[in-house]
Parts: sequence; C-alpha cells; structure tokens
Amino acid sequence: MGRIKTALVKRTAIKLLQQYPDLFSADFEHNKKALDSLNLQISKKVRNMIAGYLVRLKKQNK
Repeated sequence: MGRIKTALVKRTAIKLLQQYPDLFSADFEHNKKALDSLNLQISKKVRNMIAGYLVRLKKQNK
C-alpha cells in the first residue's frame, strides 16, 4: 500500500495538468524541473508529491 495524497496535492496537480497539458510527462525528474520553471511558491516536499502524482495521472491517460 502506498501513501495517500492530500486534497491539496491532487487539486493542484489536476489544475496544472489542465492548464499545461504538454508541459508534463510520465518522467518524475522532468516534472520536478517543469514545476520549478513555473515558479510556484511551494516547498520541495510538496513539489515532489505533485510531480509524483502528475506521473501517475499521465500514466493513467496513456
């Protein structure tokens, strides 16, 4: 069993994926760099959680 993602992480990831559909991929490292380029005011831990959830969403859509 994995860790449960909070509503903040899910809501933010879904919103970002809708706004920037081509910016994110199924690669965690790429998503981390893409989130850094957006200059969001979030902590490193939350950034990594969002990047990981974006990977999961991209893999589900394939």
